[in-house]
Amino acid sequence: MTTPVKNPRSAAARNRLVAACALATAVAMVGAAYAAVPLYFMFCRATGFGGTTQVAASAPALRGARILTVRFDANVAPGLAWSFEPETAAIRLRTGATATVYFKVRNRVAEATAATAVYNVTPGVAGAYFDKISCFCFAEQRLGANESAELPVVFFLDPALERDETLNGIQEITLSYTLFAAQDPGRPVASAPAARNDKSPL
Repeated sequence: MTTPVKNPRSAAARNRLVAACALATAVAMVGAAYAAVPLYFMFCRATGFGGTTQVAASAPALRGARILTVRFDANVAPGLAWSFEPETAAIRLRTGATATVYFKVRNRVAEATAATAVYNVTPGVAGAYFDKISCFCFAEQRLGANESAELPVVFFLDPALERDETLNGIQEITLSYTLFAAQDPGRPVASAPAARNDKSPL
């Protein structure tokens, strides 16, 4: 009985094929991991999942019937020496009406620093109807040494929320921000808006 002789060229070809498949799988997994983040944010913005707010160019033409209380919450993550608070704790707002509120920030160190805001709305289902026209959270903010600023947020509540049965018993919505130190404060970022001159009430 004779033992068949393995072809070394065939074995090498199989090894190269296995290696190529493993490499392709690894590249695909890395690509999927990088793509997952922007896809997740796109999903959140489209659906309001997790309290993610929406972006709008302008307010709706018609106002709704419901009036809700919108509360404001401000937090600073460890590692950022800023103070951060809303000018007003809460407002009463009719759906479809536009509101402008300001958040006070101050850099408490003797050098320029930059920050980025992360935000969400509670209850989470309300995020699909919380539309921002303008917000400081859309860009990194920089403050000079011991500088202060008032950062505006312009938003409205979409009247469509009145047709969402899950919001029938909701009387309050909270918009919450947390400021984090920018990863690279040395690179150019959007400057913080100048201090507001108009002190008239909303």
